[in-house]
Amino acid sequence: MRCALWEGMPRYALLLEYLGSAFAGWQRQSGQTTVQGSIEAALARLDPPPHSIAAAGRTDSGVHALAQVAHCDLQREWALPRLKAALNDHLRPAPVAVLCAARVSDHWHARFCAQERRYLYRILVRQAPAPLWAGRLWHITHPLDIEAMRCAARHLIGTHDFTTFRAAACQARSPIKTMDDIRIEQKQMEGAYSGHEVRFHFRARSFLQHQVRSMVGTLERVGAARWRPDDVKVALHARNRRACGPVCPAHGLYLAGVRYATAPFAQTQEAMPRLSLTS
Repeated sequence: MRCALWEGMPRYALLLEYLGSAFAGWQRQSGQTTVQGSIEAALARLDPPPHSIAAAGRTDSGVHALAQVAHCDLQREWALPRLKAALNDHLRPAPVAVLCAARVSDHWHARFCAQERRYLYRILVRQAPAPLWAGRLWHITHPLDIEAMRCAARHLIGTHDFTTFRAAACQARSPIKTMDDIRIEQKQMEGAYSGHEVRFHFRARSFLQHQVRSMVGTLERVGAARWRPDDVKVALHARNRRACGPVCPAHGLYLAGVRYATAPFAQTQEAMPRLSLTS
């Protein structure tokens, strides 16, 4: 997809990491600190504005990213290491980093060329408060039945009308989405009294607004023995937002990766980030 305004200008893909709790979401908003606004301000210091960058996913306020992908058009060619270093310098002290930069075709689009998006949701289960993890995961004090949640999650895999798990303000044209995979794992946190973490991994081409948070909130009810696994199937088939469980907090959600037919960063010297959140 090409925008005539930028025709002939070099286009760059950016691999981004950020702490969502510092921003009012991805999308630029007047009077608000956003990820898009922060990056465009940094770009303006390197290259004559205006700049308008596009991302693979418009994360909501409080949602983090391990591997967000965006693209921008610049006035001139840049050496990739220099572009990454300069952007990171101008982004300080905002908690956002450019992990990698790549030159792409002016037909390439971070959002419309994406074939798959991966999201991660993190829950910490322990009795004690979690001061070191505040704003980075959802802390609960009651145990969760992992097998019951896995059983319930199977009802959500495949192509369905996800109206039940869609925000009322969602602007997607259709509630029908295909959930390729949901994987739930449990791991012990470091330290004898640190509790354990439950991670929910979701894969799909695209998601509805609040879909992941709505599904995790519903699955958590199953894990807490408030719902039966088959209740999730009933809620899904109701196609009614009121049938959904609670929407869980944004600060446990991470955009974990985006897949393309041709990986834009494959030719660089830097490897794609690996999921490592133990510290």
